[in-house]
Amino acid sequence: MISVLLAEDQAMVRGALVALLELEGDIQVVASVASGEEVVPAALSFRPAVALLDIELSGMDGLRAAASLRKVLPSCRVLMLTTFGRVGYLRRAMAAGVSGFLLKDAPSAELAHAIRRVMAGERVVDPGLALTALSAGDNPLTFRERGVLAAAMDGASLADIAAQLELSEGTVRNHVSLAIQKLGCRNRIEAARLAEKKGWL
Repeated sequence: MISVLLAEDQAMVRGALVALLELEGDIQVVASVASGEEVVPAALSFRPAVALLDIELSGMDGLRAAASLRKVLPSCRVLMLTTFGRVGYLRRAMAAGVSGFLLKDAPSAELAHAIRRVMAGERVVDPGLALTALSAGDNPLTFRERGVLAAAMDGASLADIAAQLELSEGTVRNHVSLAIQKLGCRNRIEAARLAEKKGWL
């Protein structure tokens, strides 16, 4: 029996996934949680063989939860499940040591199959997203550039970003300018949206 921990913040989707997996004779959902912060405590309590994590979790996102889980329970294989097929998300997930990356619009039969495959030691990645990842370039943004763009997402001024990140306005202006140039955008909001769309923030 393959024991599974499920993390999904939408109650209806979480319930549907549990019901779907419980139909499989060899899979048992031993715990289901709604936030990223609950993943590690639940995993340490139930010791699942596989953790199925949504990326868009409240609080700590699924990617950070996956990285934390891999540190404290390396025997647990992690399978990311997301609505958003972003290359940046896939690369960050692979860097965090996850075993698989599936999109929520995949046929439901693929989910149980993917769980069995990661248990067998395979890596499972949505084929369309894998092809896109091969043709897309690497994230050109530095850590600081990602930080200032993330802070700019809601239209914050340079002064607000500087205060939030505890940097000088001149430093923020330089990072924003470089990020805009690298992404070929007209302004920081456009650059922030493009970087977010690609999963780089």
